[in-house]
Amino acid sequence: MDIIQLLPDSVANQIAAGEVIQRPASVIKELMENAIDAGATHIQVLVSDAGKSSIQVIDDGCGMSDTDARLSFERHATSKIRQAMDLFSLHTMGFRGEALASIAAVAQVTLQTRRKDDEVGTRIRIDGSQIVEQDVVSCPAGCNFLIENLFFNIPARRKFLKSNATEMSNIMQAFERIVLVYPEINFSLYSNGQEVLNLLATNFHHRILDVFGKKLNQQLLTVEAETSVCKISGFVGKPESARKKGCHQYFFVNGRYMKHPYFHKAVITAFDRLLPDGEQVSYFIHFNVNPEDIDVNIHPVKTEIKFENEQVIWQILMAAVRDAVGKFSEVTSLDFDVEGRPNIPVFNANSNGNTSVKVPRIDFNPTYNPFSEKHRPAKGWEELFPNKETAPKQNNLFTTEASATINTEAPLQHQAKYIIISQNDGVMIIDQHRASMRVLYDEYMRNFQNHTSHTQKVLFPEVVQFPPSYASSLDEILTELRTLGFDITPLGGGNYSVAGIPSGLGGLDAVSLVGDLVTEAFEQGLGASEQIHSIIALGLARRAAVPYGEILDDSAMKQLLTQLSGCENMRYTPDGKKIMNLIRDDEIEHSLC
Repeated sequence: MDIIQLLPDSVANQIAAGEVIQRPASVIKELMENAIDAGATHIQVLVSDAGKSSIQVIDDGCGMSDTDARLSFERHATSKIRQAMDLFSLHTMGFRGEALASIAAVAQVTLQTRRKDDEVGTRIRIDGSQIVEQDVVSCPAGCNFLIENLFFNIPARRKFLKSNATEMSNIMQAFERIVLVYPEINFSLYSNGQEVLNLLATNFHHRILDVFGKKLNQQLLTVEAETSVCKISGFVGKPESARKKGCHQYFFVNGRYMKHPYFHKAVITAFDRLLPDGEQVSYFIHFNVNPEDIDVNIHPVKTEIKFENEQVIWQILMAAVRDAVGKFSEVTSLDFDVEGRPNIPVFNANSNGNTSVKVPRIDFNPTYNPFSEKHRPAKGWEELFPNKETAPKQNNLFTTEASATINTEAPLQHQAKYIIISQNDGVMIIDQHRASMRVLYDEYMRNFQNHTSHTQKVLFPEVVQFPPSYASSLDEILTELRTLGFDITPLGGGNYSVAGIPSGLGGLDAVSLVGDLVTEAFEQGLGASEQIHSIIALGLARRAAVPYGEILDDSAMKQLLTQLSGCENMRYTPDGKKIMNLIRDDEIEHSLC
């Protein structure tokens, strides 16, 4: 009996949709790319419930005939390529012919389209790959796609969609990747009827500022390089704009967004010795390459691209970025203008009047021996060097594995980084920064639960700006920050006034602190309120903790150790790093053998 059979088209389309349509953001990406290929100059995106209820993409492109409109939903039906060789000379965003078929397989789709020269257009309605209706309709030129009830026929996949905030964040990310590479097109984005972004046609530099805020203008350096292999253009952040979180990093090749860790390393290498460890800069870089020298047909998402001259382009990119940074770095020039300066005579030992000058001499006693009885202190020196037998015994830090008390007697600080406590069976070393971070984290989490906080007003309120992409989650994050004691007021246009911060944080930059905390919470993705609390508390504790290099007196060390002993988990930081380590006597003796 034969067991191999062809799958029905509806099943095959759903399998293909698993590769192409993973979430609402995937639908928006595919429809926007089709609109660009159709020559649209205005593209409008409207979403409801982060795309779960409906997604609408309206463009003023070339439109389709009634036959093309129906055929466009078939698998591998495309106007972009005609033969296999066309894959090596692509000039369009799409080419597979799978996007509309995949969308129609997992959603209820309504399409209205009309060509500019036609008097009437076509309206098609499809439910799960089945054409339900096709009519003649009066509509504007272009295409109007309405996608409703995404994954209505695949409950398992719909169940695994994230929260609205997370899905909206993914939509913003997909939207930004396209609008950045096509600044000559007008784009607008609406969420639940509210305008999120309205971008007018402009150049690449102004499009970056429209998307991520005007403040970024002061941080960008121009990158340019043109060779026979490729042309590179764009912008890279200044070294002083480096940060650990919140960097905007984008590569584009021939009008297409791509991910490329190898080229990312080239940019970071160009900043060698200019960036602190763990920090990065923003960059927005275009590559113009001969389409025959790249392969975009690696994955249906088309963000992984293979280059034929990868190593050569790596060198060109690194040199271009290094040249941009070098032009920006100003070297202080020597000042030879001595007019009006005091005349300082040059010393000459042989000149008249200077013969009495003598070279200074250093006197010392070559017979001095600090270990001889003659030079030893008369009394009291034994107290400075107590041996193991005379040193007072101290209680062990942990009498049992589950013990939660710390002996705070006679702590010592080493290299302004570690607190050392002598124990009966060894030496306990405690990382002061990590210990402080654990204490503060627990305190902030209690403040969240008890809604108890104290605000310290800043002398002059400052303004922090967030990009429009944060709008979907910003209110929720700022509400939690206010619970901790931040005084933040909206000013409009993505600007917020910071008039107060939690008490005890007076030495920190309020604007940078709020910006970093919001960025970390946004990038981690928001779920339950407990998760938001943990992200914010950890970020705040990391910045407010006792830093390395700070000298602590005995009372400060004892207070820190006492607070640490009251923590539920005093062995590890909230992000899982070890706080303390016990070096036993036998380990010390073995190391000295």
